[in-house]
Formats: sequence, C-alpha cells, structure tokens
Amino acid sequence: MAGSTIGNKFTITTWGESHGKALGVVVDGCPAGLPLCEEDIQVFLDRRKPGFSQFSTPRKESDTIEILSGIFEGKTTGTPISMMVRNTSQRSGDYGDIATYYRPGHADYTFDEKYGFRDYRGGGRSSGRETIARVAAGAVAAKILKELGIEITAYTQCIGGIGIDYSRFDIEERDRNPFSVPDKEAAVSIENKAKETIENLDSLGGIIECVVKGMPAGIGEPVFDKLDAQLSKAVMSIGATKGIEIGDGFMVAETTGSENNDEFYNDNGHIAKRTNHSGGVLGGISDGSDIIFRTAIKPTPSISSLQSTVSRNGDEMQVCIKGRHDPVIVPRAVVVVETMTACTILDLLMANMTSRMDYLKKVYDK
Repeated sequence: MAGSTIGNKFTITTWGESHGKALGVVVDGCPAGLPLCEEDIQVFLDRRKPGFSQFSTPRKESDTIEILSGIFEGKTTGTPISMMVRNTSQRSGDYGDIATYYRPGHADYTFDEKYGFRDYRGGGRSSGRETIARVAAGAVAAKILKELGIEITAYTQCIGGIGIDYSRFDIEERDRNPFSVPDKEAAVSIENKAKETIENLDSLGGIIECVVKGMPAGIGEPVFDKLDAQLSKAVMSIGATKGIEIGDGFMVAETTGSENNDEFYNDNGHIAKRTNHSGGVLGGISDGSDIIFRTAIKPTPSISSLQSTVSRNGDEMQVCIKGRHDPVIVPRAVVVVETMTACTILDLLMANMTSRMDYLKKVYDK
C-alpha cells in the first residue's frame, strides 16, 4: 500500500487497522537530544480517545502509547522512533454483515475497486482510528516546535451550523465541554442540536479552526512545496475532511484587491501587517503573522437510519448501519488537525535550514 508516509525531513509512516492487534507510527528525522517520554505523547492521545462522551463512539479504548525505539535515558537518540497503541476493545462481529455490501459515504466501494479486497472490520485502514498514529507523531513534532517558540492551537469553530462567538472566545473552555468549543454558550446550543440529531438516528459535521503562533517569516518552498499546499495535503489526508481554507479563504473571491491586500508597516524596526487576510502565508511562504486556517469535517457516514445501497453483486438493498460510531466526529478530530499541522510546520522548518548560506555557517562555521 503506497501513501502511508508523509514528510521530507521529518517523516512519519503509519501502520495498522481499526480491528487489528495494534496501530502505530515510525517517526524519522527527529533530532537527538529532545527530552521525550510516553507521557508527552499520551496527553495528546487522551484528547482523541473514544468512549468518554455520549457524543462519541461508545467503544472504550485506553489508547496507551508504547515507545519501542529511538529513546535512551529519556532523550531521543536521532534514530527512528517507533510507537504503538494496542487495540483492546475490538468487536469485529458487529461488522460481519457489511462484508457483503457497500456503506453509503464510506470507502468500502473504492477500496474494493482499488484492491479487489478489503478489511471490512470497522473500515480497516480507512478507519478514523488510523489517526492515533498521526497524533502520536504530531506530539513529538509539537514538543520540538514548543522549544522553538511555536505553538499550535486547534478548536471546533462550528458544528451543525452553530458557530462560536469570538467575543466569548475562551480557549480553556475548549477542554471543559465534549465538543472542543471555546465558547460556553455555543457548546450548550450544539449539545441540544446533537441530542436531537442522535434521536433522529443521524450525525453532524462541522468546521475546525487552527492557529499557529510564533511562526517566523520565510518558511515554505515557493513552488510545489508551498507552506499552504503542504498544510492542505496534510489536513486533507485526514479521513472525513472535505475542504480547507487559509486566511479569508473563499471569501476573497468576493473582495477587491484593495480590500484583500494586507498592508505592511514598520513596527519599531520590525516589518508587520495591519491585517491578516492572507492567513500568514504569502507566495507559499510564511510572512511572520499567525497562520490561520479552517477545515470542513463531514458528518459521520455510519448512521442508524435506513439508507439505500447495493451489495457487492450490484443488488439494490436497504441497510441500517450497526456498530459503535461517533454521531459527531468533529471534537475528536481537533487534535488530529493540530498534530498534522505540527508535523508539516516542523518538516518545512527543517527544509529551510539549507535555504541560505548564513544558516549553514551558523551550524558548521568554526
């Protein structure tokens, strides 16, 4: 299976299936000397852990991380870091019947067309559980970035059309409610809508917003590996994502150049912008402002209401999806967006180290 590795300097390769024995990741390119322990990874994994809210899947997993290599005496050795999370609560029998038909909105049909065979237990490799590996890798990247003064924060911007009021924005509130919403009042409204949707045997989608603070100017390659292009690839590779916009995004199509341009000014010897319509990226390169983007997450396709589909033989039929599924997947995807962003930013920072001769001299000149 191609396509399980992302990154050029800081690379991650994920492996495993939803109902296999375990899932994991191999991280390569992490510099030696970074203090790292399993607790550093676990705090991120706990944010996507299932089974701890009536609005997420009832599947209960501890998602306990095991670091298998690349650490000695509490620090990274510069060699590949291999990490694993064991599956402990598989109920593959819940999925036996879907071996014979294609679930609407899932990758069942496309996997069959591509491989002529598929692991139907919970979606196999296409399951959202694959994101465990991404989060573990991103936790490593986030720790490196924090030492460089770069912090990434993602949160739910809206669910089911109910959005946050930025005048009530409180990032600490994000971790107090089951929707990862930084607005207490919006969280209450979303909860009411989610309960109604669950009663109707349906699901909800939403939007996740992500902000990168402390980003230096000059990061990103100006042609195929633009900063915004690489972020888009990383985020769009997450299952259930259906779109991404950076800065003002699609709204720029309705503006004029004079409205959209971010004017520069001299802020006590530092070049700054008066606005940030660009979302911190110009010409595919960071401009020193906050990087801001949003990504759309589709409603969970596994719903219990009656749907029409076809069997593998092409016979039309109606189905009600069984199993343990998230009626609202958005909150658990927040940390996935955050950590994939961390991997992308770190990879481009490392690539930038060879962009200028004076950068090399800082490291090697004696």
